[in-house]
Amino acid sequence: MAFKITLIPGDGIGPEVTGATCKILEAAGADVEWDTVLAGAQAAEELGNPMPNAVLDSIRRNRVGLKGPLATPKGKGYRSANVTLRQKLKLYTGWRPVNSLPGVASRYEDVDVVVLRENTQGLYSGIEHEVTPGTIVSLKVSSDHAAERIARWAFDYACNAGRRKITVCHKKSVLPRADGAFTDAFFEVGREYPFIEQEEMSLDDLAMGLTKDPSGFDVMLLQNLYGDIISDLCAGLVGGLGVVPGANVGDRIAVFEAVHGTAPDIAGQGIANPLAVLLSGCLMMDYVGERAVAARVRQAVAGVLTKGETLTGYLGGSADTAAFTQAIINQL
Repeated sequence: MAFKITLIPGDGIGPEVTGATCKILEAAGADVEWDTVLAGAQAAEELGNPMPNAVLDSIRRNRVGLKGPLATPKGKGYRSANVTLRQKLKLYTGWRPVNSLPGVASRYEDVDVVVLRENTQGLYSGIEHEVTPGTIVSLKVSSDHAAERIARWAFDYACNAGRRKITVCHKKSVLPRADGAFTDAFFEVGREYPFIEQEEMSLDDLAMGLTKDPSGFDVMLLQNLYGDIISDLCAGLVGGLGVVPGANVGDRIAVFEAVHGTAPDIAGQGIANPLAVLLSGCLMMDYVGERAVAARVRQAVAGVLTKGETLTGYLGGSADTAAFTQAIINQL
């Protein structure tokens, strides 16, 4: 059965890395019909909107999407295309698995953690105004509903993925009501999952603990801004944003994407590293039940990384995107 999946090529290096990903997934046996739509800076320029309704309609119809990095034109009054996508489609869980990869140099070995980020509220709600000239107020929105919803997603995920512990992160010492309510909702939902170890930790202690020894962490649950920062910190533990997958997931819709930017300085040169988008594509295959395809691709990636003969510049080699892509296909 062919899967119809929305494809957002993205800006900058987006078309190069998503193109490589589609080619590899298809070589691995993924039966996919791509529904290609335009979003980001190019859509803003051509259509006057970085997140057109046609994009949202396509994802609602197909329920699954693969997205390249998007840029939002600065200083033109456009709201972030990425934030708009998450809020309009109620993709309330930012899902960032972080794993060490063979052949990728990093400070730590055997890192295996998951960052879960509440995507729709917090300081990224986008509500701010100028109260007096030169004074801006930005509102951090927090609701019991959103806190309970992502807590339940986190516990269900832990059960299904064989994870044994969840750490909820907060700044209750500074924001006792907002962060306190988020933490309380976590433990209230957690009463239904007594077989999952549960702990709370301040943002400060979490950041320090991860950099000292990430082996003590399993799943981490954070509010929007905290999750944005900690997910990048965790990526740094295993080699950077270019080797880490990601997804934004709701109750019925999921969009898979790399967490890196558009890299306009190398766009069009054919040297971009597609690994992060490719690993996000593997997550997507797992999500739709094509686990055998995902396993084949991951095994092929591990083989190419271990050999170290055909790596992109980001990974320490000199191969271009096409050569790296073909090496993975050959390994398949």
